[in-house]
Amino acid sequence: MQLNRRNFLKQSAAAGATSLLPSLPAFSTAPGEQQTPAAAGFRLVVLATNWGFQGSTDEFCRRAKEVGYDGIEMWWPGDAAAQDALFAALAKYQLEIGFLCGSGSSDYAKHAEQFEAALKAATGQQRQRPLYINCHSGRDHFSFEQNTKLIEITTRISQQSGIPVCHETHRSRMMFAAHITRRFIETQPALRLTLDISHWCNVHESLLQDQQETVAMALSRAEHVHARIGHPEGPQVNDPRAPEWEGAVKAHFAWWDEIARRKREKGEVMTVLTEFGPVDYMPALPYTRQAVANQWDINVHMMKLLKARYGK
Repeated sequence: MQLNRRNFLKQSAAAGATSLLPSLPAFSTAPGEQQTPAAAGFRLVVLATNWGFQGSTDEFCRRAKEVGYDGIEMWWPGDAAAQDALFAALAKYQLEIGFLCGSGSSDYAKHAEQFEAALKAATGQQRQRPLYINCHSGRDHFSFEQNTKLIEITTRISQQSGIPVCHETHRSRMMFAAHITRRFIETQPALRLTLDISHWCNVHESLLQDQQETVAMALSRAEHVHARIGHPEGPQVNDPRAPEWEGAVKAHFAWWDEIARRKREKGEVMTVLTEFGPVDYMPALPYTRQAVANQWDINVHMMKLLKARYGK
């Protein structure tokens, strides 16, 4: 009997996903003997992303709580009904929240207007104070002066609200590359970053060995972390548990270790989002778009690694 092509591909996908399940080799989750003692006030908060989650906000929050997350990160909802659902779920499951804000407009004036309005709404609401605001700020094709004005908006709003506002190192945004971000760091002393260094690995086609000084500057300004593992040819490895990605995993944890050292030394809250994404961030088999690994399971795996390494 002729094998159905779609069934064959689905079976191949399942087999491929199973082959990617071994534990991370030769990598200790322990912080090591040189771990900086934690000053009073330090705590680790690991958050879940709803990116790719198929279900309601209540279902997402319930699952995040059940597996051990401390909170969630999601886009600030402009719709009142969505806000009601979100804040009800946060209270019900006792979860903390970090908001994403930004604008998709390519027109600078419209972008700046939408961006500032979202920031004011997210920081001004009184229902639950967010841990931080993470910004998808600016565009890579805006001028340095235009993007600088957006940083000045966030600095003002952060100072007024007392809520940390961070700019994500993200492709297509103002902080899309290490050398570009360095100029903002050098000219904006109040600038704080959400470090998603996986993007820079992709942009620079390296693990940034040749930009160590610039990376160190970014680490010193990192207020929040997006814990996805990138590599020289993409922003997301197919599965960080697979042995072929050991070098990339170690490189990312070495960067995060430095942020943890600073946070522990200063007695500050360290917030980390596990942000492995769905297809198309997640590689997929052709024709079926079957993901080669399970996004939720990978993010839970990362959450457990982070808590074991930094939560002590």
